Amino acid sequence: MLLKSLILAVQGAIVGTGAILPGVSGGVLMVAFGIYEPMMALLSRPSKFFRLYYKMFIPFLIGWLLGFTLLARAVEAMFNASAPVALMLFFGLICGTLPELIKDSERSDAKRSWTPFVLTLSLAYFLFCLLEQGKPAQVETNTMSFVICGLVWGLSLVVPGLSSSSVLLYMGLYEPMTAGIASLDFSVILPLLLGLAITVAALARLVNTLFERHYALISRLILGFVIASSLKIVPVQFESVGTLALSLTCFGAGFALARYMDCAREKQQANG
Repeated sequence: MLLKSLILAVQGAIVGTGAILPGVSGGVLMVAFGIYEPMMALLSRPSKFFRLYYKMFIPFLIGWLLGFTLLARAVEAMFNASAPVALMLFFGLICGTLPELIKDSERSDAKRSWTPFVLTLSLAYFLFCLLEQGKPAQVETNTMSFVICGLVWGLSLVVPGLSSSSVLLYMGLYEPMTAGIASLDFSVILPLLLGLAITVAALARLVNTLFERHYALISRLILGFVIASSLKIVPVQFESVGTLALSLTCFGAGFALARYMDCAREKQQANG
């Protein structure tokens, strides 16, 4: 039980860290760690699912707060020092969870075609490429703009693969938002939370219902989004051979950590 709680706290810290970093989707990380479906269920029907999932989310939220408030700054410094190294670490974490995600989808309905997965992967990758080519905009910073930040941030939790940070960078709102959070400016934080709550309240129940009725199909659609968005964060240029070597080492470390957490979680579930 202690090991399971520790793993959930580590996963929460990784999600909290990745949530505010450009190019990294908090929703993708939640899918990767098996948190996404329980989260959607809890947010859609809190009274029904609280007793079932509260033991999971208490350590996860503690870890999330730690990652969001403390570790994110360390990783941001890592990004500033060498973005390829940091991105390869997150890419490794995501890749390490893919075998288990694919097995879960297969177990739910082995006969269902993987065509929706291929189509989603292709279309999502194409869409992300189009968004990447767009010219940055500049939105005036005020209360409404921070509500919009919350709406976008909530959308990236409900729609895995959408990086809220990347969208907010495009809108020119990322730096004002993160500065407001870092300084505990409630004129930023409260509108942000309002927007987040609106998105989650509007979409979480829909997503949970789709999972309950069409698990195999929805899991494969989401898997397509996860892989498409993950491919977009893979760096293609490295400053030196040393940076490439360190990036590959971080990828391997992230992959190994994700596999270890998956295996440990499976063992815990098998032991009851």
